[in-house]
Order: sequence, then structure tokens, then C-alpha cells
Amino acid sequence: MTAPEGSLLSAEGLCKAYGSTMALDGASFSIHPGEVVAVMGPSGSGKSTLLHCLAGIVPPDSGTILYQGRELSAMNDAQRSALRRSEFGFVFQFGQLVPELTCVENVALPLRLNGARRKEAERTALTWMERLEVDDLAKKRPGEVSGGQGQRVAVARSLVTGPRVVFADEPTGALDSLNGERVMELLTDAARTTNAAVVLVTHEARVAAYSDREIVVRDGKSRDMERAV
Repeated sequence: MTAPEGSLLSAEGLCKAYGSTMALDGASFSIHPGEVVAVMGPSGSGKSTLLHCLAGIVPPDSGTILYQGRELSAMNDAQRSALRRSEFGFVFQFGQLVPELTCVENVALPLRLNGARRKEAERTALTWMERLEVDDLAKKRPGEVSGGQGQRVAVARSLVTGPRVVFADEPTGALDSLNGERVMELLTDAARTTNAAVVLVTHEARVAAYSDREIVVRDGKSRDMERAV
């Protein structure tokens, strides 16, 4: 496989089955630096499986995934884990913040896992929390903040390492429309400012509207939809 010109992350012919259920059936994908791509489709269409394969969390049964020209399947577990700690960021539907840690400790966690000292990590974390408008929540624990605030903390955590790709799996699915739109505005603005690519899994058209391009997944197959100008 040759990656599309200028692409950061690309995949071709991905297949993945869980027992007799075909989650992916020849899906393909590509994204460039600074681009936001929405992966859309109904529940059970394979869109979350595609994200997990692209992020190196789940290996496809067949097909090829290239990140900066390197094949993910050729990397060992430690190398893929290192990618997820430093070059990939993640935002999930329910945030998945660590309840025992304060918000600033949650945002600083990826840096601490990469060996940064506590003060340095928390200083960087506070910078990102300020950009996401939640720096006033630094000392609070996740259980003490609203859903929208917690999701912004999760977005700050996903960006704190300066990732090249942010994987966002239904990042507004647990939020009301107003909070959801604010989260999307802040996520896409911050990512574009840092030239990070965003792989956005959603089934909501209002969320996909923040993307540059849409890929529709249905029955495990993907179709690239060019955004009309």
C-alpha cells in the first residue's frame, strides 16, 4: 500500500470480524495534518471499530494502516503503546476521567506517564485547561464538575502531549446540544491551531458539521464524502 500524498494516517481494505459478525469489510480511510474528518454511520455500522483499528488499539484481520509511512502492524505492542501515549490523543463519550485525581492531575496524567515531573506536567496542563476554559476547575475532582466541564477537561487531556492525531469517539454523545457545540468548537479550534488531525466518530449531523470531510461507514464499508463548498 502507498499512502495518499500528504496523508498523516491512512488505511486500505480493513477487515475485522467478531465471531460471525463482520464489523469492517474492506473499509478505507485517510487524513491529513490539521484536517478534521467525521466518521459517520448508524449504530453497529463499524465506525468505532474503524477508529480502534486506526489508533492501534484493535488489530484488523486484514488490510493495511500507515501512520507517517510506517505500518502499524509492523510495530510491536510497546511501540504502539508509545504512539498512544505521545502522538495520539483520545476523547471518549463519557470522558473517562480518573475520579480519584483532580482535574489538573487528570490533564497532566499523559505527561506524567511519559516521565514528566509533576510541576512541569501540571503547568502544561493548566495552559491547556485555560484554552479549554476550565482552568478554574483545576483543584476539583471529576465528580464535582458538570458533564460539559468534564468533557472539556477530557479534551484538554487529549491535547496536552501535542498529539499529531486526536481520536474522538462520540465526544458529545452524553451532552446537551449547547454543551456539545461548545466542546466541538473548542476541540476543533485547538486541534487546527496545533495542526493536529482529528478523527471524529459521530452519528449526529450537527457534530459532523464541524469537520472538513465526512466518511460514511455502513455494513463495515466506507464511503468518502467530499464536503460541498
